[in-house]
Amino acid sequence: MRNGAWRPYSRLFWTSVGFLIALPMAARADSVSEFVSYYQEAYAQGRDLIPGPQAPLDTSSIATRLDLQSVSPEAALSGSAFLASDGTIVRLAGVQGCLSIEPLEYAGVVATCAMISLAGMTAVVGEAKANAGNAFPCHELGHNPGQPSVRFAECFFMEDGAVQSLSEALIRKGVAFAFHDGAGRPLFPEYARAEDAARSARTGIWANSQFVHPYGARYRANPAMH
Repeated sequence: MRNGAWRPYSRLFWTSVGFLIALPMAARADSVSEFVSYYQEAYAQGRDLIPGPQAPLDTSSIATRLDLQSVSPEAALSGSAFLASDGTIVRLAGVQGCLSIEPLEYAGVVATCAMISLAGMTAVVGEAKANAGNAFPCHELGHNPGQPSVRFAECFFMEDGAVQSLSEALIRKGVAFAFHDGAGRPLFPEYARAEDAARSARTGIWANSQFVHPYGARYRANPAMH
């Protein structure tokens, strides 16, 4: 990551880490904060409570019938999902958070991979909101009905004058992985290439010695998404 790009992100990231570490002691002001706290605390413990898609995702729709809808995020729920202001959960289809609760060193601080992934999602969503005026466009690839409903989407924001996807931003910052299906195929090959670049550059969690070799199942396995 470029040093200039890292400095503002680093402040936001570590603010997020501090907030998430204090989360179990935070007062539950209302039902929304209770909902967010419930999902975040579970994720920090290595459990992703958001179910995977009930039907195959229509990934070709991005190229054939792109339909961008404005989404206002409330808070990150996991390393790959956030709560929208309309009460739905938006899960980024192309990215997979880290669920390992084994400690590792990140930017000179010892934390767990799950906590780093959740804090990274919080920071990237905050960065995207700031650049887009508290809302950004998302394209839905599929959804699960119910309460709460889950939308599987790819979301975008402007950074340095170019359109960026939230998924790729997380992957390039080294706080999440490219999503692969049960057969090991990446949902979006370009995100797999971004992950390879982050690993080669030892960006983010890849700087830790545990990530020098290809990651093990304990870091990226999420049965709910397979």
